[in-house]
Amino acid sequence: MVKRIAIGTVLVLATVYVCDYVSVRFQIPPSHQAYGTVVVKRYYAVPLKDKKTEYMSLEPETETCVNSLFPHMGNPPCWYLTKHNRKQINM
Repeated sequence: MVKRIAIGTVLVLATVYVCDYVSVRFQIPPSHQAYGTVVVKRYYAVPLKDKKTEYMSLEPETETCVNSLFPHMGNPPCWYLTKHNRKQINM
């Protein structure tokens, strides 16, 4: 019984992933924009001698993202990038 549930879950997830990929790759529906952009704020995190951290902001950067549930073609999904729109660069 547990084995059937596990196999069924894997099949459902694989089907959702493939449908998501086909939707992005072939722009289904035709009015669907496959790619989007999100402005990401970048900053350096520089450790100081007194165990504190100094933050130095950089110019914001526009990143390309995919309008889908999962990452495809090397781009993160837009819903994820919108929530995580800050990049910390540790020195």
